[in-house]
Amino acid sequence: MSNSNSKSIPNDAFFSDLFSKFNIAATYFSAEPYGSGHINDTYLVKTKPTLGQNHQNYQNHFDYIFQRINHKIFKNIPGLMDNIVRVTDHLRKKISLLPGHDANKETLTVILTKQGESFYIDSDGGHWRVYIFLADTHSYDQVKDPKVAYQGGIAFGRFQKLLADIDLTRPLYETIKDFHNIDARWVLFQTALKADVKNRATEVQKEIIYLEQYYPLMREILLAGQAGKIPLRVTHNDTKFNNVLLNSKDQAQCVIDLDTVMPGYVHYDFGDCLRTAANSAPEDEVDLSKVFFNLELFKGFTEGFLSEVGQTLSPVEIELLPLATVLLPYTIGLRFLTDYLNGDQYFKIHRPLHNLDRARCQFALAQSALSQLDHMKKFIQETL
Repeated sequence: MSNSNSKSIPNDAFFSDLFSKFNIAATYFSAEPYGSGHINDTYLVKTKPTLGQNHQNYQNHFDYIFQRINHKIFKNIPGLMDNIVRVTDHLRKKISLLPGHDANKETLTVILTKQGESFYIDSDGGHWRVYIFLADTHSYDQVKDPKVAYQGGIAFGRFQKLLADIDLTRPLYETIKDFHNIDARWVLFQTALKADVKNRATEVQKEIIYLEQYYPLMREILLAGQAGKIPLRVTHNDTKFNNVLLNSKDQAQCVIDLDTVMPGYVHYDFGDCLRTAANSAPEDEVDLSKVFFNLELFKGFTEGFLSEVGQTLSPVEIELLPLATVLLPYTIGLRFLTDYLNGDQYFKIHRPLHNLDRARCQFALAQSALSQLDHMKKFIQETL
């Protein structure tokens, strides 16, 4: 089974032609699928230096990441790419001022088309963008070491800190409206439950009862924002741990996957990264006895995160950080279950019950985090 974004893999001739549309001073060599993202289609395009280039150009030879953006999910790709160009330009300027840092390695580089555009539309309506491939980096789908978790905290904390003074005279475009808004997600869930297009509601009654029980608690961060108790910030909003690239020494190098960079609450980034970083199991683990929220990994990530951005947070923001570790797995689980009820239209799946398995795993993780809130609060107080 597959979702609505599934397409056949483009062939070599297609990529060779697509390659020629972008402002790249190299010769196309090959393309292969890359990464494990749920939404966009990503390819590593390898190149060889163009004949006649001098030695210096050989030294500066790059490979590239080509992504076909899912325009069924991202409705306004010009707005999305405008966000990314503005954010990466700002990060590049800020990083360039930091001693010992390399902006070419520590933020994404968008390659423009030969017409100066940030994306290209192919003959089938596919929307393509290109980044320089950051070689000698790696990421983790699952974290085992608190030292690695610490580096993820450094990466996302620094990301927020560096974007704190971006010019918002023209606001960033909201690429997915109400992306982490729990009330909006609840409405979508109720709509899917009522429609029950695949007759799946009867098999998820236990999950429905769980969601209803904790929904009031899960609204606290949103309500604090609506009451003006916490500020909107420029946030990443999709801080899965594998959206941090680390160098060969396991040090944070670059934050990637910027499709959802837009206004949000700090808790969204904090909670979503810990949803993956502190999970003892993969996000689609079917044996729920293996799923728990790892407090030592929480401590590693939180120490790194607060070392970068902690002094800029308000007392109310800090007070609500532990609850974010429950909110985000609850919210993502809600989204997985909604998609399951809708017939698996949003997330790519690899087996018939994949979205249901994901939802159950997230709810188990949320419960484990909920049972440890007091320990998290104490650690944050001691760390600041």
